[in-house]
Amino acid sequence: MATKKNGKDKTKKTTMKTEARETVEADTAEAKEAKEGLPIVGIGASAGGLEAFEGFFKNMPADNGMAFVLVPHLDPTHISLLPELLQKHTKMKVSSIKDGTQVAPNQVYIIPPNKRLEILRGKLHLMELEGVDGTRLPVDSFFRSLALDQKGQAIGIVLSGTGSDGSLGIKEIRGEGGMVMVQSPETAKYDGMPQSAINTGMVDFILAVEEIPEQLLKYMQHVIHRKGEETVPVRAESHGLQKIFILLRNETGHDFSLYKKNTFYRRIERRMHVHQIDTISNYVRFLERNPHEIRTLFKELLIGVTSFFRDADSYEIMKEKVFPELFENKPDNYMVRIWIPGCASGEEAYSLAIILREYMDKYKVYFNIQIFGTDIDEDAIRVAREGIYQGSISADVSSSRLQSFFDRENGSYRIKKSIREMLIFAPQNIISDPPFTKLDLLCCRNLLIYLDGELQKKILPVFHYSLKPGGILMLGSSESIGEFTDLFSTVDKKWRVFRRKDSATTLHVLAQFPIIRRDYQLGGGAAQGRPGKAKELTVAQLVEKVMLEDYVPPSVIIDEKGRIVYIHGRTGKYLEPASGEAHWNIMDMARPGLKVELATAIHKALTQKHEVIYEHLRVKTNGEHQCINLTVRPFMEPEALQGLLVVLFEDVLEDKSAKAGKVKKSERIKAEHQRIADLEQEIKYTKESLQTTIEELETSNEELKSTNEELQSTNEELQSTNEELETSKEELQSLNEELVTVNAELQSRVDELAHTNDDMRNFLDSTDIATIFVDNQMQLKRFTPKACELINLINTDLDRPIGHIVSNLEYDGMVDDARKVAKTLETIEKEVRSKDNCWFFMRIFPYRTVANVIDGVVITFQNISDRKKAEEAAIDAHIYAENIVNTVREPLLVLDGRLKVISASRSFYGFFQSDPKEILGRYLYELGNREWNIPRLRELLESVLPQQNKFEDFRVEHDFERIGKRVMLLNGRQIVGGNDGKAKYILLAIEDVTGKV
Repeated sequence: MATKKNGKDKTKKTTMKTEARETVEADTAEAKEAKEGLPIVGIGASAGGLEAFEGFFKNMPADNGMAFVLVPHLDPTHISLLPELLQKHTKMKVSSIKDGTQVAPNQVYIIPPNKRLEILRGKLHLMELEGVDGTRLPVDSFFRSLALDQKGQAIGIVLSGTGSDGSLGIKEIRGEGGMVMVQSPETAKYDGMPQSAINTGMVDFILAVEEIPEQLLKYMQHVIHRKGEETVPVRAESHGLQKIFILLRNETGHDFSLYKKNTFYRRIERRMHVHQIDTISNYVRFLERNPHEIRTLFKELLIGVTSFFRDADSYEIMKEKVFPELFENKPDNYMVRIWIPGCASGEEAYSLAIILREYMDKYKVYFNIQIFGTDIDEDAIRVAREGIYQGSISADVSSSRLQSFFDRENGSYRIKKSIREMLIFAPQNIISDPPFTKLDLLCCRNLLIYLDGELQKKILPVFHYSLKPGGILMLGSSESIGEFTDLFSTVDKKWRVFRRKDSATTLHVLAQFPIIRRDYQLGGGAAQGRPGKAKELTVAQLVEKVMLEDYVPPSVIIDEKGRIVYIHGRTGKYLEPASGEAHWNIMDMARPGLKVELATAIHKALTQKHEVIYEHLRVKTNGEHQCINLTVRPFMEPEALQGLLVVLFEDVLEDKSAKAGKVKKSERIKAEHQRIADLEQEIKYTKESLQTTIEELETSNEELKSTNEELQSTNEELQSTNEELETSKEELQSLNEELVTVNAELQSRVDELAHTNDDMRNFLDSTDIATIFVDNQMQLKRFTPKACELINLINTDLDRPIGHIVSNLEYDGMVDDARKVAKTLETIEKEVRSKDNCWFFMRIFPYRTVANVIDGVVITFQNISDRKKAEEAAIDAHIYAENIVNTVREPLLVLDGRLKVISASRSFYGFFQSDPKEILGRYLYELGNREWNIPRLRELLESVLPQQNKFEDFRVEHDFERIGKRVMLLNGRQIVGGNDGKAKYILLAIEDVTGKV
């Protein structure tokens, strides 16, 4: 904030920044709350999903504080009725997702048909679907997005459905530390999706759908409790963590004390949430009482988020940058060695093999590919060896690759033999087991991020040692080589591709292996019985220590194949580099006079496991001969040097006396003859064994060849048929899922219509209106019980022509009128009478469907007998009153409340020389030429009569056009009707008193 001394300008500027920041914070507050505080639950289902959804929400209280995002498999060509159907089973608001919807608590969101769903900062985004119908996996797609957005807060639930959609997505959720629940297969209408999810080993709870809400609420309450209460952090309870390390090591044989601490803490806390355990000490006790939980925790720590062609751009980098340099100037059939530590269930290893095959096919080259995939998880290695993956991998593998490199088996995909033969999978602990060497490529992606910094510093030199000169190291996008820039040069910075360096500066960095001894004790101490040793010695240090314990002549350390590992002293008199490409093989470098004896000594030392000595060998050195003693000794200890041999070259002086020379010469000749005899005998035995083996193999090979040709022919036919069947099966399965979903929605709508139909039937039965429904062919479709009283109808009359059924009405034109209405769409209304003298109001109108299609007519009959009798009585009363009026001699008018003439006596027409047409229906003041607009009369009718209800003998004098000037006595009476007290009729009697006194 600005202070006063900074001035007005600075204050204004700071205020503007503050307001801008507050505006941004206000705009993002909702998204921040959704991301950090609001639990978002993704629920996936396909066939049978509607029933599962209903069962779930019936048992989920409305005020739960969570947002639910439903991702069912929907028919892309139909509008989904799912929101309307689910709204009946929950008080939470259920709505179809619109692009950009921000999730809110206590609401249910449903993906619309033909869309893919993604989530970013708690906001839902609709994306266009990719691929054909058979490869649409909306549940996997959303679960992956949910895991990336919500991290450890993500919750995924898999309900009833066919196929394996959701299985890859729950791996992503568990990889980020989220929680996964699955409907138990035995309670699911279709168990494909639940069983596939369970088979991944990534599920926390397997429950009936009605039990999932209760467990979900318990889990969330514990998570909220751990966040809100002042509980002791897991990382603070180091003593308890040490106990967990020990329990894990005792159960699995693996030490996790060098695992990255934050990741380890998160995994422990997640398991505590699952079991609603509050303290680390209680969790330690739980582990001690439940060994199965130790194995579960072990699996939890090994979770690696992997999939086919994960980070697809990195594989393109391999094709464009790595492979061209790696294989440049390499001959055909060159052996390419690749190591993938931490390969998990093999997806990454197979992906690499596939792009290698594509690269070789594209450039028409052939190399012998040998890929080593290793992992600490033996179950994952077992899956990788089988090479069978769920059908949901179609979301990550293109259809062309699926067709080229996979075989379809029972809804799953099996790696083809041509790819499988390129890989070798084995369990291995990178920190305690020996590494693979002479590698062209080492691909270690997203493994180092789980290890602490000190362990990473020990592993990278081992990687350098494992690679050939110029070999390639590829790490994960979040990993780096750190301080070891003198060991590796950068090929691609973004995708962490490095090349091994070889220079004088790399010689001082020695690989230490095993990186951590198997007897390494928790807490950083050495093994018991060796308290004075601070750290494990390197290979070079071990060699020198053994050799310097006794004075030794020039010597060379070699492996079993004769490759030189270490050189001590000056060996130039005995070894020289061979011409051509540089090789560090001792047999290629041995000088004349040494090769035969050296090869024999190495062979004997390896086979017999003891020291071999040849004395007084004459070696040609720079045109002269040097007499030496040759010793080859295998290393039996320490363990780290087992498999290596030491070759010692010891110079000896020749005896100058002739006798001694002759003795020495005869001894050498005798020794040489003996060596030759031994070699010949060994060669003879080897040849005989080889010949026998060849003959047996040839016989077996002929038999197998014949059988193989038959099997191959049959297999090709079966494979072709199988591919066609699999294609049809996939299409039918996809169609079946959509049909099941639509059927469930329609069944719900049918149930709803049945209830509506029952309500309508009861309504019609309760009315006193007879109703008949006929189609366009005038055949009976339906009728109400009341209609049976008018027309002799029974249930078997349905679909009969209505004209064939006997009627109790004195009305023969009903069928003709019905056809007329069906044709003209104009309603017909008539009053008809039955044979028992009852009257009915008949109404015929068109029958319209929801689609506004005319599908017949509806005929209704309403009993109006009482109304008819009332009308007849009214007519009789009217005739009676009219006769009375006509009997009176004086002129008489009957007016309504608005002074309109309803009736007049005959004497009125005669006296005033008027015609009824001029009088009836007209207002009193408009009669004649408005000559009845008499002021005195108006006063009587509008003022006196309403107050007194009558007036008598009012004298009025008026000049009429037709009868001249007249003097009249007027008598009026108001007849009040109804409940409102207003005049219904007015009687106006006129007496002519002209000329009378």
